[in-house]
Amino acid sequence: MVFSVIGIGNMGQALVGGFLRKGLLKPDQIRIYDLDQDKMKIFAQKTGCVACASAVEAIDRADYILIAVKPQVFDRTVDSFSHKLPGDTVIISIAASVSVSRIIHLVHKGNPIVRVMPNTPALVGAGVSAICFDGVAPEQELFVLNLFKTCGLVVPCDEKTLDAIGCVSATGPAYVMVFIEAMADAAVRLGITRKAAYEIAAMTVMGSGRMMLETGMHPAVLKDQVCSPGGTTIEGVVALEKFGLRTAVEEAIFASDSKSKKMSGGDA
Repeated sequence: MVFSVIGIGNMGQALVGGFLRKGLLKPDQIRIYDLDQDKMKIFAQKTGCVACASAVEAIDRADYILIAVKPQVFDRTVDSFSHKLPGDTVIISIAASVSVSRIIHLVHKGNPIVRVMPNTPALVGAGVSAICFDGVAPEQELFVLNLFKTCGLVVPCDEKTLDAIGCVSATGPAYVMVFIEAMADAAVRLGITRKAAYEIAAMTVMGSGRMMLETGMHPAVLKDQVCSPGGTTIEGVVALEKFGLRTAVEEAIFASDSKSKKMSGGDA
């Protein structure tokens, strides 16, 4: 098994870390390449992965290639190695707004294609990865699904659904961080230290999400359980509604979806 990774940025490192942590891949099975050679070598020394001098070297006889680069450089990244790409290698792309049809056009060798939309909490094994397949054999699908399960929740879906999920899960951590930051700022204003404020806000968000997942209860029911009649919490909830939190979150996700469609030329 040769598993190649092109692009060792934050997401590439997070995913490889998850793959290694759960033992689905061994370090010597993973070849990595990044334009930033210093960063690549540091990561290779840290993990034991095999650093390569070029993308062509990294993909040589690869069974799977994970392309973990930004959408803006995706085309030229693929162009740099596509002439040496074996036709049976499974290509896994995590580039937002780069459709399967575009990848097929760039590769033009009929390779099996996997699109994955992960998010940054994959770094701590608590991510969400939407995954769609095109021309991938069942045993290869199973391997990819198990691979990304090492980084959190996996959601197999069609490509249209993948793009929609990405506008929630991939962008969502930024929105949640804004919410945490706002909670912490308010806590500091009330006299709580900055360090404690961040910890309290982050744990409140994490614990609330975990409670919903583990109990299976509707978020509105869990909200109502906290809101005593005439109490402090319902006053806060009324303020959230008054100042448009719900609408702001929805509009943020719709704006992300609109931008995604523009970036993909309308085919995402």
